Amino acid sequence: MRLRAYKYALNPTSRQARYLEGHCGAARKAFNWGLGRVKANLGQRAAERTYGIPNELLTPTISWTMYSLRTAWNQVKDDVAPWWAEYSKEAYASGLTQLAAALKNWDACHRGKRVGRRMGFPRFKSKHKAVKSCRFTTGAIGCDERHAVLPRIGRVRLHESPAPELLDGTARILAATIRFERGRWFVSFTVAQELADCQPRRPEAAVGVDLGIKCLAVLAQPGGSPRTVPNPKRLDEALRKLGKLSRRVSRRVGPDRRTGQAPSKRWKRADAHRNRVHHRLACQRGDALHKLTTKIAAEYGTVVVEDLNVAGMLRNRRLARRIGDVGFGEIRRQLAYKTEWNGGRLVVADRWFPSSKTCSGCGVVKAKLLLSEREYRCESCGLCMDRDENAARNLAALAVAASGAETLNGRGADQKTRDLGQVAVKRLPGSPERETGTASPEAVGV
Repeated sequence: MRLRAYKYALNPTSRQARYLEGHCGAARKAFNWGLGRVKANLGQRAAERTYGIPNELLTPTISWTMYSLRTAWNQVKDDVAPWWAEYSKEAYASGLTQLAAALKNWDACHRGKRVGRRMGFPRFKSKHKAVKSCRFTTGAIGCDERHAVLPRIGRVRLHESPAPELLDGTARILAATIRFERGRWFVSFTVAQELADCQPRRPEAAVGVDLGIKCLAVLAQPGGSPRTVPNPKRLDEALRKLGKLSRRVSRRVGPDRRTGQAPSKRWKRADAHRNRVHHRLACQRGDALHKLTTKIAAEYGTVVVEDLNVAGMLRNRRLARRIGDVGFGEIRRQLAYKTEWNGGRLVVADRWFPSSKTCSGCGVVKAKLLLSEREYRCESCGLCMDRDENAARNLAALAVAASGAETLNGRGADQKTRDLGQVAVKRLPGSPERETGTASPEAVGV
């Protein structure tokens, strides 16, 4: 039994669109109310400490679990939101659930119990900037051949027919999430589905995947010739059209929150036209990435990728646009769950593993390799090949050297570069060792 999600676009009527937006507003209201309550309590305790009041005499803390927040909301909802009965109770529960999760992550990070990126304290959601989203877990949730059924909203027209699994009952719907993005509404059904055990077409084969900008990916197998996947570069093709549409939007009378000016109808039409281009680009990018990752996960038993610092790479103003267009993080995220679905294994190379600096022939590591050097030349053995193909070969050899490593999709890179011939693979938290030992040059070379 596995959890999966099916996402579809909606074509609501004007009345249904107002109800969808109202439910998202109700979730935002509950979130902001709960956050204000927690901040007031923390602020009161901090102020009392400045007066020298001992800890045992401070204002009692309040619980910010989902159960406690929902109990407190039910006691004050008549005063805070007199209109609460117009929308489903799941809307308010959705906002409080998001708040409870955000506070839990912040508290765990503050205490040093959470690994990964540092989480800040939650902030209030703005009506104009916050993403409109709401989740339903109880009530009338389902779909038929042309409609999605949502609590208090009713039957909303689907833009396309749903998957047969949602209609014949083989996939049990657990929740539905509505979301407004790129100018239209979407619904995502979370289902529990029993699937047969799958196996890759080549379960014993391993492949190294080196991601890049010039080429979307370079695939290499131990002892085989690398295969290059071209980069579609959809954004570059649409930049001229987007620039023209953006200039058209700037010439119209747009909204201004400082003066309360409402946008004109011509501005709305121009902005909607530009949003459609962005939506088409996102769909084309997602389609290309899904096809690539599905093909890799369905064919190879072991897939090796790098632990790239995408957030740091995006700080390079010369390459940020192209890096964002490729979607390095999305490729790794899709490979993580698709290899699991297909019975394969994902090996994540250490962030400091010198895949590009290491010679795939003899294992010698270069001290420096500029980004402008697109061709790798080994001064020891005379090997000359494309740097991305060389990196893919090293990643493929890493799968052989670390054949006993488990899969890990979190972070945990070292602060030191590996010595010659040393490889590292991330492991599960329960594994006896965090990294593998040193490998021989024969294991590193191809």
